[in-house]
Amino acid sequence: MRRAAAADPARTGVEARARASEAGVRQADVRPNPTLGLMVENLPTVGGGDLLGRTETTISYEQRIERGGDRPARVDLARSEGLLVVANARIRQLDRLEAVQRAWTEVLTAEARLEIARERLELAEQFQVQVQRRVDAARDPLFAGARAEAELAQAQISFDQAEIEVRVARVTLAKFWDGPADFGVGAAAFEDTSASRVVAGDVAQIDLDVFLAQRGIADAQVRVEEARAIPDPTVSVGLRHIWDNDLSLVFGGSIPLQRYDRNVGAIDRARAEGTAAQADLDAFRIDREREIARLQVLLLSRASEARRISEEILPQAERAVSLVREGFARGGFTYNDVMSAHSALLESRARRVAVLQQFHIDRARLDRLTGAHAGLLGLEIQP
Repeated sequence: MRRAAAADPARTGVEARARASEAGVRQADVRPNPTLGLMVENLPTVGGGDLLGRTETTISYEQRIERGGDRPARVDLARSEGLLVVANARIRQLDRLEAVQRAWTEVLTAEARLEIARERLELAEQFQVQVQRRVDAARDPLFAGARAEAELAQAQISFDQAEIEVRVARVTLAKFWDGPADFGVGAAAFEDTSASRVVAGDVAQIDLDVFLAQRGIADAQVRVEEARAIPDPTVSVGLRHIWDNDLSLVFGGSIPLQRYDRNVGAIDRARAEGTAAQADLDAFRIDREREIARLQVLLLSRASEARRISEEILPQAERAVSLVREGFARGGFTYNDVMSAHSALLESRARRVAVLQQFHIDRARLDRLTGAHAGLLGLEIQP
């Protein structure tokens, strides 16, 4: 998982989005640009006389003055929007780690199934030799030998397919870091169910960060809309050139009248969106806590089932196979009895593998919901 996290092709994009968010915050903190104006008055009519001698020219410099905290509100909004972008990117990274963990489980499962297929093949080979001796000695009919040959061929096909599944699972996992598939995972990892005894953590903070960022955006939007409700005056100062080459200082200003638009609707909408974001956060937290509790119980259940199969069922099934084969060698059991005992043993082993596979899949999901591997992401969200 460390390899997969380090080789994540989306990592560069996450870092770029973080830089883009920082740039957005800087841009939000910029004041409005001033305006440079030029006005020419008293232009003569066509044929009316000296153009330069009668015109009045005014050069002005205007600046809009923000009141009500526009800039701090814009900065808070840009920062919250950046947090949302990065939080969503980190969720995608955490989802990818869950996919890695599930792919790792598939490798463990495929290798365990390969061992079952190998055991089936070995049993089929040994049994085919025994049956052939009995057929040669005329103790069994010819069809018994044919059935043993067919069972051996089927066991060989299953073994070959199991080997292919192992290679496919290994390649799939290795592609997460674009490396070779010649690695080992070890059967002990598949047998380890100690995670069922570990108390699950809380809901992953990364998932909550999305809703917190959405709530932060709504709160910041409220402040932005409230600031917009306060009219911003515009002041201007300039120089006016009059006919006789005199210069005069000109000063002026303007402010919007709030006769119709007081921005009340926009403020109410932003506040409602904040309330909705908080409600979504509470509902999401409850759902995740319920799912975490369910998975915790399932881990205990599957670990218990795997242990009971190992301790209670498999020893009896192995003993049954041994007794039936000994009896078959003495002529006390039929071919069907031997095959039934073999099938029961292999089915018990396959059932245990399926239980352990689901255990590790549930564990991967639980790790995802609790953010157990968030430390591998290597990118912190700055407030």
